[in-house]
Amino acid sequence: MTTASARFDLKLKNDEKELFSEAAALMGTTTAGFVRAAAKEKARALLEQETRVSMSERDFARFAAALDKPFAPNKALEKALDTARTSVRRA
Repeated sequence: MTTASARFDLKLKNDEKELFSEAAALMGTTTAGFVRAAAKEKARALLEQETRVSMSERDFARFAAALDKPFAPNKALEKALDTARTSVRRA
């Protein structure tokens, strides 16, 4: 058995508490256990959705081609690198 290390209090409307309690009873768990599991499932799904990058095959082909090209810094980057070489001291 694991011990909870953090607390999260939540105010619910009566109908929400009743709904969660009924669902928890059907799953054979406590209301807190049900809410915790449902919140964790929803959070994981949201993070999976929002942290995944999706693109069309055409866009992926362009992206992969760009990665395969040799890097050529633009004028602004060249200037910044020159400035850094002359003004930044290494320890």
